[in-house]
Amino acid sequence: MRYGERDPALEAEASRPAARAVPAPRWRERAWELRRRIEAGLPVLLIAPSALAVGIFVYGFIGWTVYVSMTRWNDVLPDYTFVGLRNYVGLFQTPRFQADIRNTVVFTAFFLLGAVLLGFFAALLLDQRVKGEAFFRSVFLFPMAISFIVTGIAWQWLFNPQTGINLLLRQAGYAGPLPRWFTDPTIMFGVKVGAIQVGIPVALIPVVIAATWQLSGFTMAMYLAGLRGIPEELREAARVDGASEWQVYRYVVLPLLRPVTLSALIVLGHISLKIFDLTVAMTGSGPGFATDMPAYFMFETTFRGNHFAQGAAIATLMLIMVAALIIPYLRYSLSREAEL
Repeated sequence: MRYGERDPALEAEASRPAARAVPAPRWRERAWELRRRIEAGLPVLLIAPSALAVGIFVYGFIGWTVYVSMTRWNDVLPDYTFVGLRNYVGLFQTPRFQADIRNTVVFTAFFLLGAVLLGFFAALLLDQRVKGEAFFRSVFLFPMAISFIVTGIAWQWLFNPQTGINLLLRQAGYAGPLPRWFTDPTIMFGVKVGAIQVGIPVALIPVVIAATWQLSGFTMAMYLAGLRGIPEELREAARVDGASEWQVYRYVVLPLLRPVTLSALIVLGHISLKIFDLTVAMTGSGPGFATDMPAYFMFETTFRGNHFAQGAAIATLMLIMVAALIIPYLRYSLSREAEL
């Protein structure tokens, strides 16, 4: 075929009508559409039972508790007469609840200070790669495996004025007056405010010691993980620049451990605000409500005194205290994640 001439076979092929695509059966299209809808809605179907349960048994009951706290239900028979904030006002005028607020503040302050410092120094010692590190780490973590009930009973025996530590003091030849521990109603540095003494209850000190002993291992584990996560190159660079070991920890290690410290304070803080089983097993409400806590007051008010509205008011105030501690931390964490 010469240049420029057309091929008759190609022209005949081009002149033929284009073949139409065979449409898929309609039932197959519907099946694929149904499958896409099922795949899109499957995560919602899987989450829905848990979300429904949380909505009913958590947030629904929280709402119900708040509603009951504003009623007149302070007897065995329900009375849903709305009284507004009357139960809350009466609660803050109660000397026992005022003592509970004092005890909660004192317990939280000393408990956080003791658990954080003891856990931090234990983590520093273990971070030196001492011999038998695994054994000592297990010893520090062992109290976390014990419930607060068991801890309370054990430390109650240790601080009993007739046994435990006092018995050891007598056998060691101590002839002075023995401490009364959790039976001592003394308020150190007490200042009269309203109907109570604001200060440090002596009877609360054994409770602080027991709680610190149990949860200092938790802070030790957190700090040890934080210390092991700091690159050794940063410390070596600081030493090369002439920093002493104290300056290395002050200007390099401690600033990098701030998130660990914040997390430990949040976890321990919410535990201290709702502490119940340790005081129940160890001291109860104590002499003159020296070791009483809001959770124990709520238990006795609701389930022993049948004052359900007042007990609901105490529970609501405890929820507000915990929320005031947790919500700022959550906002801080979310803002940090957004920045990263």
